[in-house]
Amino acid sequence: MAAEAQEETGDGRRDCIPAVYLSQHHHMLLLYSNADSSGNGAGVTMRELPLGNQVEIHKDGATENLILVWQHIRSPIVLPLLQVAVYLCAIMSIMLFVERVYMAIVILCVKVLGKKRYTKYKLEAMKDELEANNNHPKVLVQIPMYNEKEVYRLSIGAACGLSWPSDKIVIQVLDDSTDLLIRENVELECQRWASKGVNVRYENRSNRNGYKAGALRDGLKHHYVKDCEFVVIFDADFQPEADYLWRTIPFLLSNPDLALVQARWRFVNADECLMTRLQEMSLDYHFSIEQEVGSSAYNFFGFNGTAGVWRIQSLTDAGGWKDRTTVEDMDLAVRASLKGWKFLFVGDLSVKNELPSTYKAYRYQQHRWSCGPANLFRKMLKEIIFCERVSVWKKFHVIYAFFFVRKIVAHLVTFFFYCVVIPACVLVPDVRLPKFVAVYVPSTITVLNAICTPRSIHLLIFWILFENVMSLHRSKAAIIGLLEAGRANEWVVTEKLGNALKQRSRPAKKPRSRVGERIHVLELLMGLFLLYCAIYDIIFGRDHFYIYLLLQSGAFFIMGFGYVGTFVPN
Repeated sequence: MAAEAQEETGDGRRDCIPAVYLSQHHHMLLLYSNADSSGNGAGVTMRELPLGNQVEIHKDGATENLILVWQHIRSPIVLPLLQVAVYLCAIMSIMLFVERVYMAIVILCVKVLGKKRYTKYKLEAMKDELEANNNHPKVLVQIPMYNEKEVYRLSIGAACGLSWPSDKIVIQVLDDSTDLLIRENVELECQRWASKGVNVRYENRSNRNGYKAGALRDGLKHHYVKDCEFVVIFDADFQPEADYLWRTIPFLLSNPDLALVQARWRFVNADECLMTRLQEMSLDYHFSIEQEVGSSAYNFFGFNGTAGVWRIQSLTDAGGWKDRTTVEDMDLAVRASLKGWKFLFVGDLSVKNELPSTYKAYRYQQHRWSCGPANLFRKMLKEIIFCERVSVWKKFHVIYAFFFVRKIVAHLVTFFFYCVVIPACVLVPDVRLPKFVAVYVPSTITVLNAICTPRSIHLLIFWILFENVMSLHRSKAAIIGLLEAGRANEWVVTEKLGNALKQRSRPAKKPRSRVGERIHVLELLMGLFLLYCAIYDIIFGRDHFYIYLLLQSGAFFIMGFGYVGTFVPN
């Protein structure tokens, strides 16, 4: 018969912990259980159980040692560390909550009062004046690309179709492709448009030094660029409308202190799969709230690297393109802002582009987007603090809100709190977990994010689970960037499929794929951990955390086995 004992804690609850006992003749393991948080249930403790009347469950020495170690470290080490982790995560959650609520209030005031910055300017009047004077500035359009066999025709064709006087525009295709066939095809496409009278220049390099930043920097050194006042940048999958320049350049002409005009993105493949729909929800929030608030309240936001027009003078004044991080666009924007230049986000102007639809491509993209800002924060913190050309309020916004909360805290708290600390609290129920921070704060943040994409509101649960899984990679990347570890400067171009999926769907024979191409070990390990916590909560807990834990572990397993997004075998 199993002996039972309970230990009263300071708040009247019973603390039940695992114990292993060795009799004089046998190695034995006692079954144990944890009392629930209400105090019901029974367990055993090392101090109160006599060495007798034990249920014999023979285990090897390794298992006994493991449980003995847990017995000795649980109360003096694990419990206080986990409680500290809860408090730290609570602080970070509240920081993120306050930032999101503040931005919601600002954007509400902007919309209700009609204070969007770009609506203050009379765009039509500025366009009419420009046409009447016939004094069009010369514009350079740069299209950096690397082995873009699926989409290069789309971007080159769209750029060559921009409405602007032909003698006042230069289309510059910066091709760093290493595939000779792709390079030849891109050059032929440029020649085809040149034969139609378009001033298009094909440029390639013998190396990829500096990656995208290096290509853009080298592109500005050519002799035909010296007369250009503005430079427009489109990534290889971006397709601007013909009137793009007419809806951006006038802002720069009428505001000499304006450095950048940024358009938002419109996703041509948002309905391709569930993963692209969920990406759309996150990016809609970024453009509708973060970029709009930055433009309206601070004249500053992060350049998105594409679909933007820069005043070349401001670009030069800021020090030009630098390749010290994987976010050369954000680097340039911060340096230009510290020089006193202002930015404008035009929310009603959108440029079509493609979302990564394979999980592999999306993971690489998110690593770059999460690691780069953290690494840039490390490099520029001192420069921002000691900058004398901007106000203290703007410095605070850039350091605290733009970098620390959005680029670091948001990733860390999402993963460590909701995927590690809360599940761990199920295993150690003595830890005090404030329900306000664990339930109400994330619920509010989620609702504020979801309202930016009303058509996908029914996918809210999937978005939460998906973002929590991706926070594993984002938090890891942010830590790598802060520490400037091995993969801090890793640059992997986001794969664009274009019409590739349609072309691959024609063969009747289904392509075979290797199991290793789909398996993602980190996701599977997290899924096992959360599944264990869920089962433990079902057996011993009463807080119903197992509902969330089962759903989240399922999300980790689904993505761990590669059943998310589209899959294109190598």
